[in-house]
Amino acid sequence: MEKLAQRPLLFEEAAHFIETCYLELGKGEQEIRRRVEEIEQEIESSGSYLHTTEELQHGARMAWRNNNRCIGRLFWQTLEIFDEREAETEEQVFSAIVRHLRFAFNGGQIRPAITIFKQSDKSGMRIWNHQLLRYAGYERDARIVGDSSSLAFTKQCEALGWQGAGSDFDLLPVVIGEAGKQPKWFELPAEAKPEVAIGHPDWPAMAELGLKWYAVPLISDMKLEIGGIEYGMAPFNGWYMGTEIGARNLADEDRYDLLPTMAEIMGLNTSSQRTLWKDKALVELNVAVLESFANAGVTIVDHHTAAKQFKNFEKIEEREGRKVTGNWAWLIPPVSPATTHIFHKPYKNDVVKPNYFYQQTPYGE
Repeated sequence: MEKLAQRPLLFEEAAHFIETCYLELGKGEQEIRRRVEEIEQEIESSGSYLHTTEELQHGARMAWRNNNRCIGRLFWQTLEIFDEREAETEEQVFSAIVRHLRFAFNGGQIRPAITIFKQSDKSGMRIWNHQLLRYAGYERDARIVGDSSSLAFTKQCEALGWQGAGSDFDLLPVVIGEAGKQPKWFELPAEAKPEVAIGHPDWPAMAELGLKWYAVPLISDMKLEIGGIEYGMAPFNGWYMGTEIGARNLADEDRYDLLPTMAEIMGLNTSSQRTLWKDKALVELNVAVLESFANAGVTIVDHHTAAKQFKNFEKIEEREGRKVTGNWAWLIPPVSPATTHIFHKPYKNDVVKPNYFYQQTPYGE
């Protein structure tokens, strides 16, 4: 009865998506009506429907365009889509993930990509990782070693039999699980987990800290929703904006908390907040990240350039007659936000579909 009750809503979502998608692709009214009728019959007979490859591709790109938290949406049309809906086993899923990472890294010239596996109503499989590349976090003698945001997932990996070296930068395995079955973990090959050593051109002592970060930010725990169909496994990547690493991952007190260390290297006066030592250390930490990625030949963008790119995105969307939605708190960069136009502009945080959504972890935290 529940599935029957959901059918009108699913058809409504599907019809709206098809109309929008097909118009953007330059298709005529007759083709739109024919496809909507096909989907209606499919939903009536099976309770669901399947996207064509073209619908899947454009739908995933639309989802990026509609994502309110992303400042990098100018490049939504460049997203490469890998259709892996035929993958049945954990091993097949992992092989597709490795292919994705190799494609995305591209020798440092990062390419935006998404790999889409079976829709959720036809598979109970999930990727357990928040990001496919992520450092482990350990509780050691009342202190955190590594990434504190990974504590719960690291414990899950250890319970499955994985053991890290116990350093600050142990890359976690990929964990794939199917509902009702024991999940499996896989170690990524070296070429699929590129990292960048972090140093500073003016403060050589920073290189002695052994800092590094992974090159490809590949989100793997969000679901993609297109026309009422959910894809619980749809890992996607762009490239880093420097502040994500330098102003958050490495700087946040509950993450790697490197501002005091950076201040010490720079010889800053930390006796008073009034000296703005945190601000000075934060800027130089971000310089270190940007310079290190550039020297390694790995794509990264600074927050000023990213904001200008977003302004271009807004102009294009206005020209196309589409309203730009956004989550202001996520769009403003965490360093010098008032120097960007985004800081001074309101955005409606309305949810437009297709889109990417958070979903519950497949394990308890």
